[in-house]
Amino acid sequence: MGLQIGEIVPKKEIQLSNLMNKTLAVDAFNTIYQFLSSIRQLDGTPLKDNKGNITSHLSGLFYRNMKLILENIKLVYVFDGKPPVLKKRTSEMRQSAKDNAQKKYDVAKKQGDIALMRRYSQQLTKLTDEMIDESKELLEAMGIEVMQAPSEGEAQAAHFAKRKRFYAIASQDYDSLLFGAPLLIQNLTLARKRKTMTGYVSITPMEIDLQTVLNKLQINHDQLICLGILCGTDYNPRGVKNIGPKKALDIVRKFKQPALIFKSVEENIKNLEEPFDWQEIFELFKKPEIEKNTKIKFPKIDEKKIKEILLKHDFSETRIDNQLEKLHKFKDQAKQKGLGDFI
Repeated sequence: MGLQIGEIVPKKEIQLSNLMNKTLAVDAFNTIYQFLSSIRQLDGTPLKDNKGNITSHLSGLFYRNMKLILENIKLVYVFDGKPPVLKKRTSEMRQSAKDNAQKKYDVAKKQGDIALMRRYSQQLTKLTDEMIDESKELLEAMGIEVMQAPSEGEAQAAHFAKRKRFYAIASQDYDSLLFGAPLLIQNLTLARKRKTMTGYVSITPMEIDLQTVLNKLQINHDQLICLGILCGTDYNPRGVKNIGPKKALDIVRKFKQPALIFKSVEENIKNLEEPFDWQEIFELFKKPEIEKNTKIKFPKIDEKKIKEILLKHDFSETRIDNQLEKLHKFKDQAKQKGLGDFI
């Protein structure tokens, strides 16, 4: 579900060229779900091979990451491990939402309403273990490092970003800011254009600097975590009733200290259908489970493996070869410019 604080967070539009020669940590599950929900037919049906296997995620991982590689951007996909116990409620809510969307999709299908079919089908996205394993296999074949977090991928990525191992974290969610990531990039793996009712609109990467956010909102990082908890995180999905980002900001500014902030809404929390322990959630952001000694080693690109994976799922060999030809030219140009062993 993610943290819904976008309306108060300052952002800056950037170009892909601004990220050249940088190493970015990609929130793997967030990005793969994004591919699965957005890369679909007009009626919402995901891309499939002739055996009925869904391939939308593989299409996104190959074509969109290849574009980034050709921009001389290094990528590390960080995968979630075992979720914290507190995330169980979020999983239950997501499944309930999918069940509801399935019913609405079935009605829309009977009525032949293509637009509604697409809308509801996007909410039916499911990521299986087989998809995860094949995604990792393709990423490594493309020369992209795969990092397995013990728990939350964003927490793992934030740990290394704070230590300058990553330039930024790429995700559509804001949660990495609560884990202390200094820089967040949104829209990195989205298509550059999006179709709307009135035509196409351009989609550009957006940069969110944590220190700029804190300065603009006039709060510190502990207050930002409190603000997130008030609005609702993956550990307390609904937050505190009737408190949105702007009201939450007023509260954390006024009471300043975490204990005083939550003392001020103590009765509101007690009256919730599902009260939560703010201190437990606060600690998950302050001291998440991470692996501190993970090493980053980029694999060599394996063109044979790339083709083996994609051709097995009926991808166009011509289109694959066109991408690999672009990669060859890029590598040749890089050598001529003395950029070293990027690949």
